Amino acid sequence: MPRTALRICPLCEATCGLTLTIEGTTVTGARGDREDVFSRGFICPKGAAFGALDADPDRLHTPLVRRDGRLQEATWEEAYDVIAAAIPALVQRYGAQSVGVVLGNPNVHTMAGALYPPLLLKALGTRNLFTASTLDQMPKHVSSGLLFGDPFAIPVPDLDRTDFLLLLGANPVESNGSLCTAPDFPGRLKALRARGGTLVVVDPRRTRTAKLADRHLAPRPGSDALLLAALAHTLLAEKLAAPGTLEEWTDGLGELAEALGSFTPEAVAPACDLTAAEIRDLARDLAAAPTAAVYGRIGSCTVEYGTLASWLVDVLNILTGNLDRPGGVLFPLAAAGPRPRPAGPGKGFTLGRWHSRVSGHPEAKAELPIAALAEEIETPGEGRIRALVAIAANPVLSAPDGRRLDAALAGLDFMVSIDPYLNETSRHAHVVLPPPPPSQSAHHDFAFNGFAIRNQARYTRPAVPLEAGRLDECEIHARLVLAVSGMHGSAAPSAVDDMVIQGALAKETADPRSPLHGQDPARLAGLLTGESGPERRLDLMLRLGPYGDQFGADSAPDAGAGAGAGASEGLSLERLLAHPHGIDLGPLRPRLPGVLRTRSGRIELLPDPITAELPRLHAALADRPAALVLVGRRHLRSNNSWLHNVPALTGGSNRCTLQVHPEDAGRLGLTTGGMARITADGGSLEVPVEVTDAVRTGVVSLPHGWGHDRDGARLSVASAAPGVNVNQLLDGSRLDPLSGTAVLNGFPVELTPLP
Repeated sequence: MPRTALRICPLCEATCGLTLTIEGTTVTGARGDREDVFSRGFICPKGAAFGALDADPDRLHTPLVRRDGRLQEATWEEAYDVIAAAIPALVQRYGAQSVGVVLGNPNVHTMAGALYPPLLLKALGTRNLFTASTLDQMPKHVSSGLLFGDPFAIPVPDLDRTDFLLLLGANPVESNGSLCTAPDFPGRLKALRARGGTLVVVDPRRTRTAKLADRHLAPRPGSDALLLAALAHTLLAEKLAAPGTLEEWTDGLGELAEALGSFTPEAVAPACDLTAAEIRDLARDLAAAPTAAVYGRIGSCTVEYGTLASWLVDVLNILTGNLDRPGGVLFPLAAAGPRPRPAGPGKGFTLGRWHSRVSGHPEAKAELPIAALAEEIETPGEGRIRALVAIAANPVLSAPDGRRLDAALAGLDFMVSIDPYLNETSRHAHVVLPPPPPSQSAHHDFAFNGFAIRNQARYTRPAVPLEAGRLDECEIHARLVLAVSGMHGSAAPSAVDDMVIQGALAKETADPRSPLHGQDPARLAGLLTGESGPERRLDLMLRLGPYGDQFGADSAPDAGAGAGAGASEGLSLERLLAHPHGIDLGPLRPRLPGVLRTRSGRIELLPDPITAELPRLHAALADRPAALVLVGRRHLRSNNSWLHNVPALTGGSNRCTLQVHPEDAGRLGLTTGGMARITADGGSLEVPVEVTDAVRTGVVSLPHGWGHDRDGARLSVASAAPGVNVNQLLDGSRLDPLSGTAVLNGFPVELTPLP
């Protein structure tokens, strides 16, 4: 008899609740969980294909170890023996910086990816960390760090209560949102308009999101920072700025007008390819709205001035008084996050605490630009990366100049990959450790609840028992930590979790501000529940978090910090398990000034790194625009390079085509179905053409995540329709200097038709 089980979808940032249909140990269907407190039954095609992804025959079932130049199946013990023999020896011979770590986007979609990489980095002692953040979101972390003192203090739009939503470079109808966790984003946008609100979309493409909008502006790609600066200038020049109570907590308001004085609508209009009137009208409408939220994402981040654009998004939210305000943008309060501390000065946020070895790129949030990974591997000298640990990462496709990185990876002394597939990157590994399918893993969204538009807590245990011969994903990570620490075979994987629990409780009981001050950490550890180390860690985080029961020491959460009525009993793992569809913790609430961790304890509106960048932005006003620039695009049935091996998610609109406007196509002699050669800094690609007015003139669009044509990968479906790797058009030299983020949008290209 078929049975059902609940599972939170791990395939995008919406984190929708699913109801799985299971026959034996096979997932045969997936539908939206109508009782889920957050998603209320919403599901997209990715979630509906959960079973097909789970049962993909190309998923690896056993570890692979390279022997005589070939990857061969091995036991788990053999795999960890090889790692334990290789990495500590390399560290001893060449130093800790000889090991690099690459974390891919899927890490934030799993419990293991949230809980263990920090322990791995600590065990290795390396500063050579590269993540997908410098391919998508690092500018927002940097701007938030500079403004608020905390790179994770990212305010999200209050979608369900706002009167006016301005979206820049975002296509949530197809992406389901990013740095804004909101199940049924399309439905929420429709509800905004249905209640009389206004949706404005700024995007060079007429996306599915733009089609929903009251107003769609299609500026020249890469001009987002100029447009936002002109909007802020207009608010200040026309006395429309009304920060209200934010003035009490903000430094730099008086100096902002002078800093942005040259960015008049008339000055920026030619660079944006909009009219000055359009810019002024948008600023006035933004100021006139009862509540408003400005939200920018990938398209405004992965450009030359991505950090300035991200900063200006929140400058507008501050100038209009909509930061930390219902209906504006607010700071979420995740159930497993830290308990709010009293307001006051903090450590602040600093860029460039160290630099990359070869090109001297400054670190941001303890990360180096992933675009610099290849040169750090291939350049001889002290500190050269000789070993790499890649976790759920495929930078050969996701980072610039994949051919160069492909060759660099082949020259490593040693590489470990945690990945369910032998893909374009993991095929270079000496050891591949495959995690089980998602149905066999527990799930709690540690990362995305920090960006959720409503505070809630949900946890699902594995829907299907762990298959014989497999290891739980958390155990895979814990064993890796032991192996690189020289403790392989001398400690159980549970010792890693025990160490974290002991350390956290020792710190908490030593803190005079904690309700647990002076208590016995060992006694408190004994009170934790859970069937595994990860569950006990989740229980600890929930208990110590903003809604937690504090082991009975403080059962009433801090309601003023954002707790809802559902939290009145105090959260713990036991209580969360008693609510299988989740616990609603209420709408987001104002959190200033408690969220601020700047050295001044205030919002620092004009931090030095930003003011130093403004002259460079001003110089862009005189730039001569390229005839053609490229932007990426998202597909509803895809997520970066992950899902091209699932037959149910291929075909239809999910195609790797170069979209070209009819006027440009006519000028260049291009036709739909024909082929073109596209050329940029990093080389050329041959691509099929799709002529469409969904892109504006002067702009072409090619989706990312494709290029599944390399020998040695085992992706049978994806390799049958490989597409081309758009990032091969880049050589890695184009970066946003403040964040180290690769410029993936708005770069110049040339097109020539092919026979």
